[in-house]
Amino acid sequence: MNLLILGGTVFLGRHIVEAALTRGHQVTLFNRGQHNPDLFPEVEKLRGDRDPNVGDGLQALEGRSWDAVIDTCGYAPRIVEASATLLAGAVAHYTFVSSLSAYASFATPHQDEYAPLAVMEDPTVEEITGETYGPLKVLCEQAAEAAMPGQVCVVRPGLIVGPHDPTDRFTYWPVRVARGGRVLAPGRPDYPIEYTDVRDLAAWIVHAAEQRLAGPFNVSGPEQPTTLGDLLETSRTVSDSNAEFVWIDEAFLLEQGVQPWSELPLWVGDSPEYAGFSSFDCSRARANGLRFRPPEETVRDTLAWAATRP
Repeated sequence: MNLLILGGTVFLGRHIVEAALTRGHQVTLFNRGQHNPDLFPEVEKLRGDRDPNVGDGLQALEGRSWDAVIDTCGYAPRIVEASATLLAGAVAHYTFVSSLSAYASFATPHQDEYAPLAVMEDPTVEEITGETYGPLKVLCEQAAEAAMPGQVCVVRPGLIVGPHDPTDRFTYWPVRVARGGRVLAPGRPDYPIEYTDVRDLAAWIVHAAEQRLAGPFNVSGPEQPTTLGDLLETSRTVSDSNAEFVWIDEAFLLEQGVQPWSELPLWVGDSPEYAGFSSFDCSRARANGLRFRPPEETVRDTLAWAATRP
């Protein structure tokens, strides 16, 4: 398969490239060349900008054709509309990486792909904030589908983790546990969490392009329901540390001004508005080939990568 990847050098994108190359596909990257430009010297690299009003815009894509495109970095509907419209006659399939944040609410457990979506009050706004990120992704999904009806696979992942993660939303815990000693843990050990190893997501995205899957797909793991306590125990076992977990009551943490998620990753608290935060229905993607590696492998490889960071 001749595959075009928009982006392809940061976290999920680079793992998609690796997955595609491993499966023997021919890859072309289109990006600005600002992040890790020396990655993948064996692949064709086209330079430009997703915004058609900036520099040469999408001109490097004109007159070319591919079997499929994977869009890893679309955040504004105007930008996605431009690329999807240009490529509508040049590719047979468009994969758009969206987010579980596209849903209107996290209050309902086990939401499938047809649960209500977030609504953007002012669709002309392009500034990305905590409030606009999800609604903008919805508009991006709709822009891609409008340009290529019936040919778009919308991937809605939750928390993506693993090697080369530029955030510490998951990496914090394996690294902290590996250091040993008393580890503050929020709430309760049976607090449910969900996350997806970036390599599993990347492999499935390439599979979706190969099979020309269409429509929306929730993607969140691991294979079996898991908890924050499970992750901490796995991190202790994998790192062979002497960590002692000190579970602190949620009410006390909130009284002290501790911010869920940003200050203690993976924990958003037990508020009813987040009752479904870690229980999305991903059966559609699983029925179409999605597979997850063991959490032990994700923790081990995350620790190995984290040890190489400056």
